[in-house]
Amino acid sequence: MIKYGFFLIYFLLIIISISAHGQVWRPDNGDGTYHNPIIFADYSDPDIVRVGNDFYMVASSFTCLPGIPVLHSYDLVNWKIVGHVYDKLPFEKYNQPQHGEGSWAPSIRYHNGEYYVYFCTPGEGLFMAKTKNPDGKWELTHVLSIHQWEDPCPIWDDDGSAYLVHSKLGGAKLYLHRMSADGKKILDNGILIFEDQKNQPTIEGPKFLKKDGYYYIIAPAGGVPTGWQTVLRSKKIYGPYETKIVLEKGSTDINGPHQGGIVALDSGEWWFVHFQDRRAYGRIVHLQPVFWKDGWPLMGIDLDGNGIGEPVMQYKKPDVGQSYPVQIPQTSDEFDGESPGLQWQWQANPNPDWYEMVKNKGAIRLNAVNTPTEIGNIWYSPNLLLQKFPAPEFTATTTMRFYPGETGEKAGLIIMGNSYAYLALQKEEDGIHLIYFEGDNDRHGAKMETVEDTTWNSNTVILRVTVMPEAVCRFSYSTDNTEFEPFGRNFKARAGGWIGAKVGIFHINPNLNPYVYGHSEFDWFRVK
Repeated sequence: MIKYGFFLIYFLLIIISISAHGQVWRPDNGDGTYHNPIIFADYSDPDIVRVGNDFYMVASSFTCLPGIPVLHSYDLVNWKIVGHVYDKLPFEKYNQPQHGEGSWAPSIRYHNGEYYVYFCTPGEGLFMAKTKNPDGKWELTHVLSIHQWEDPCPIWDDDGSAYLVHSKLGGAKLYLHRMSADGKKILDNGILIFEDQKNQPTIEGPKFLKKDGYYYIIAPAGGVPTGWQTVLRSKKIYGPYETKIVLEKGSTDINGPHQGGIVALDSGEWWFVHFQDRRAYGRIVHLQPVFWKDGWPLMGIDLDGNGIGEPVMQYKKPDVGQSYPVQIPQTSDEFDGESPGLQWQWQANPNPDWYEMVKNKGAIRLNAVNTPTEIGNIWYSPNLLLQKFPAPEFTATTTMRFYPGETGEKAGLIIMGNSYAYLALQKEEDGIHLIYFEGDNDRHGAKMETVEDTTWNSNTVILRVTVMPEAVCRFSYSTDNTEFEPFGRNFKARAGGWIGAKVGIFHINPNLNPYVYGHSEFDWFRVK
């Protein structure tokens, strides 16, 4: 009897915990403290700015489009997606997937009443976007056509002079350029202002700051999964710069804690937002307190007194003067708006022919436009509607009605990365089949396999994927949204091209010369 009583209590505690934390990932503990990560999702290379009571964050999106998500917070812990810097990249090649290219490591700044975002693409060069309303539309300018630049950040000095610092792909050097006051033109060839291959290898992602007469460049070094956070400082903008490591893994499990943005509060506190590489989950976002000591910003907590901080796992929330509601970046979508939710991105420049909102049904219709997938490899399909993994463990469920046009058309639920898997309905010559499929992105002899296949006597199905620890995924299906039957086998998700794995929906026609186009309707997409 005691044994059964123990299990009953344990079960009730689980139910209470689920009720109290009924969101995908909740960093706000509700008692004036928070725990890291503040966002368990792939917001790579974050940078932040504060204007009044508002904090805005931007992050790399590579070729996930619309590009460069803009998130808003009032307290640095609770965040919401409010928009994107651009809908498309203005180059035809981005109409097809260009995995690993696109926008890298943006910076965000506020100057003379306007918000500025700078970023580079590895092949097209330097871009600047600006707006007076970061929740709305941004004006995008292609500043300079140049190869191999990365991670730009501007600064407007006290006399109004403008400068831009950046790194270069594959190097460990930082360069400084003069820039026009409006931020739209680079005025010189630039000067190498820092290089230390021995002590600061792979230095990149610089962020500019001026404080108490010093110019500070906050730059990660040592590589993404294993590096540290370095700070450079000088009384002169062109240097010479002295350096100090201010944050490293130490005794924690937070590998490579670096690359992010620093911000000051009216309360006098300083905070640093950075990422941690979690492989299939992407580069998730952490928040560290900052303490200024001897003119250096120490990040995290200096547990052993060596002057280098270690990441905190739990800490008091930033002092912003009041409490704000718990909020996380959007995940579920009932598809009852004017467009898909802001959490969704495509694998290439969006095309309005790919979807439409079916308002009388509260659904999204995905159209099977001509998207031949090179021997069936969906890695090359631009019209996959995807979103980030939102937690270490979660389920994503969707309901679908399938109206195919030609044999070979398929639609369903997908886990996408360098390897991918999907559960889908597919039109065959003898009717509709339910299939579970796995593949990868290898261009030469790509591994692709239909693991399980059965006839399906309906055009309707409810699909689910359960993501378990270590990004192990299991698909299942249902006809009543109550009982789910596993289908296929366990699949271990992998990261994509500089991004984490994604989950989403699709409808494709892989035929090279289709005569009839079909579509599918998805009523909702729910994440728990």
